[in-house]
Amino acid sequence: MFGILLSAFYSVLAWIVRSVLVKFCVYFALYFITTEFISIIGSLLPSASSVNGALSGIAANTAYFLDVFALPSGLSLVVSAYATRFIIRRIPVIG
Repeated sequence: MFGILLSAFYSVLAWIVRSVLVKFCVYFALYFITTEFISIIGSLLPSASSVNGALSGIAANTAYFLDVFALPSGLSLVVSAYATRFIIRRIPVIG
């Protein structure tokens, strides 16, 4: 009786160590690496003010329409979306 219970306990313990613990460690490492890379890359992405500075040499007539369509904000959003898509596709489990 004791041998059967001990064998069942070892089977459950082996399952926990092999599948649950290993998956937890792998997913935690992926989460940690992803969050750290996003914080580093987020500081390198352009903000709306840097896009405004890049677009400051445009004529007044053109600048009016760019401002109406909120091009500086939209351009920074598009660049951020492309960077996020690039990061997500590089994660081995997801991409």
